[in-house]
Amino acid sequence: MYSDNFPVWSNQSSGMLQYAIWSALELEGWGASLQHYNPVIDDSVKAAWNIPDNWKLIAQMPFGKPVAEPVSKEFQPVAGRVKLFK
Repeated sequence: MYSDNFPVWSNQSSGMLQYAIWSALELEGWGASLQHYNPVIDDSVKAAWNIPDNWKLIAQMPFGKPVAEPVSKEFQPVAGRVKLFK
């Protein structure tokens, strides 16, 4: 009954894990970014690290010690990006 939801829940779990790891790295003074080069790099990554073909590469998170502050970004107002339902 729930099997169709597993791929969706898997992506949500992956996103939560990525956020938790990113936050933990930040607490330790590390910088990180989340990159999505898929499927362009999938085959070369699988070959380089002997990743099974049935695994799906979702994103990459390079990290390291920051050498400068990040460049400031402008964002659209939250009201235009988020909907609240009561």
